[in-house]
Formats: sequence, C-alpha cells, structure tokens
Amino acid sequence: MRLVVARCTVDYRGRLDAHLPEAVRLIMVKADGCVAIHADGGAYKPLNWMNAPNTITDNGDHWIVLNPKGEQLTITLLEIVHDTAHEFGDDPGLQKDGVEAHLQELLAASPHAIEDGLTLVRREYPTAIGPIDLVCRDTTGQVVAIEVKRRGDIDGVEQLARYIERLHLDSSLGAVRGVFVAQSVKPQAKVLAEARGFRVVEVDYDELRGMRPDELRLF
Repeated sequence: MRLVVARCTVDYRGRLDAHLPEAVRLIMVKADGCVAIHADGGAYKPLNWMNAPNTITDNGDHWIVLNPKGEQLTITLLEIVHDTAHEFGDDPGLQKDGVEAHLQELLAASPHAIEDGLTLVRREYPTAIGPIDLVCRDTTGQVVAIEVKRRGDIDGVEQLARYIERLHLDSSLGAVRGVFVAQSVKPQAKVLAEARGFRVVEVDYDELRGMRPDELRLF
C-alpha cells in the first residue's frame, strides 16, 4: 500500500463531476489499484475514491486514475508532505464469530429460508476484495448476492454494495441483486439498503436452528 500525505486538489469526471479544492489530504493506493482520498475527519469514509480495477498514471505533479467505465480521477499534487509504501502480504480476511458463521451455514443449507425458490450457487464466493457469504440464483435465474451478519449496520450494507459492484464486472453473470440478512438490522442500515435496491431479511437464529423458515420476518 502506498500512503501519500499531500496538499492537493482532486477532480472526478464520470456520472457526476466533482471537485475537491486545495487542502492537505491522505491518498491511499492499495495493491489491487483501489484509490481513496481521506481528510483528517469523517471517520472511515473517504472524500472520494475509485474502486479497483484502475489504471494509474503518475505524471509527477498529478495522477490520472481511470477505470474501465471511463470514470476519471485527477489528483493534482501541490506539495507532498509524506510518501511511503508498505508491503502487507496476504490477509486472512475477517474471521466471523461462532453465531455468525453458523448462521451462514444454516442459510447455505436452506436458502429458501431467505426467499422462496433460491438455490445456492456457492458459499464464500471469491472476489478480489473478499468472499461473498452466499451467492444464489432465484426462480428466474438471476444471480443473488447475500451478505449475512449477526447485527446489520451500514458497514454491512456498504460491503454488500462493493461485492455486487465486483460481480457486475463479470458480464456472464448478468444483473445481480442483493439481499442483506441479519438477526437485527439497524434503522439506518435498512434505509440505506432500500435506497440501494437491496432486500432486507431479519432472521431469528434460534428459530432458524429449528429450521422453521416460515417464521422469518421480512422488512
């Protein structure tokens, strides 16, 4: 990972044009080509970013980041305060707790508990940014990406959105829809999921262990 602290301006050209005026920011360039620009605040969310895959052209005083969709990020470096690179190596990924892992196993064995007619394609479906909990097909043959959480929050919804973005890079899969499954989902996460077009399902872990999917609650 390359970390650059610099006084810079950032211009995005794509679905909507956006401009970040001159300020000191942290620019993160990950090994997979993902680029994110952070301010000293705003928690974890970057001010602007380009998910991999990207082509990055370093022109010295400015970088051009271009993705296959034709979106472009221009980072103009006015002053570099710090520039360093680190080799992270392979990451084992997030280890789920026992309840969450078992919940995923139960749903993989009975995907119809999430939605009638779902058939499992693969559990832990691999992508460049991590495995998707469950990938299924519905009765129409459409691919359905499913993220399973013990407690559903905004981070989980964003994670599902990133996975679906990766799946859409594979044209053979066609349109992919998402389902967010958790024992309980925070109100903010429900609003965000619905805005993203995701279906939200709340499940009772104890009831599911008894395999009574008719008692699942849909919101």
